[in-house]
Amino acid sequence: MVTQSNTRERSSDGDRRGRQRRRPRRDEAQEGPELFERAVKIRRVSKVVKGGRNLSFSAMMVVGDYNGRVGAALGKAASVPDAVRKGRQNAERAMEPVTTLGGTIPHEVFAKYGSAKVLLLPAKPGTGVIAGGGVRAVIEAAGIQDVLSKTYGGSNPVNTVRATLKALSLLKDPQRERARRLGLDRIHTPETTSETESAEVETVEATEVSTEVPEDGAPAVSSEPVAEQVSESDSDEIVATTEPVADVATSDNENEQSS
Repeated sequence: MVTQSNTRERSSDGDRRGRQRRRPRRDEAQEGPELFERAVKIRRVSKVVKGGRNLSFSAMMVVGDYNGRVGAALGKAASVPDAVRKGRQNAERAMEPVTTLGGTIPHEVFAKYGSAKVLLLPAKPGTGVIAGGGVRAVIEAAGIQDVLSKTYGGSNPVNTVRATLKALSLLKDPQRERARRLGLDRIHTPETTSETESAEVETVEATEVSTEVPEDGAPAVSSEPVAEQVSESDSDEIVATTEPVADVATSDNENEQSS
């Protein structure tokens, strides 16, 4: 006879009674802006150990916002969905801005990563993205509409993607670069001082002795040194004047006696 205590009842959603449902994952709970994402390469990796082979998967993911920011990263896991999810999260963290000019790149650029070499050239409007594989995925994710590209050397998709990211990071705005080299960006920048620096300047100015020149042209000096100088000069003059007076008095007395 089977009693009710020996049976395990289950709820309608398949979970055991009393057990809480799984919490939503971080990427499921937070919904951010729509991003371009593409799996460039998914590889199966096997590691030989003492007990046999451990199989795992690695996914090269490219993520961008179609507005000048792009990133790429590898995700490794025991299953393909987990590898893709990890690669997408890592790529979102590695997103960096890219310099663009009117839907294309401002100048020619060449980069190398490992054995892969990538050359990017600006193109006229309407040309489109002349690229393929990992180069095309990175350029489209960055929002570049017209560009010419050429790959040399190795054809490893991972190295090609990293070489393309390196090439995009070398792009610079010609006008800003010219202004930086000539120092024009620092000419019209006003000099701003912090509150502490201004306070220190005021205290220093208050403690310094005033050396302003008055209207009559004589430099102004402090009162104490002037008093000392005046007292010394007066004493010298008094000594100098008293001695001749004494001599004159004695000479007059002698003349009277003689007379």
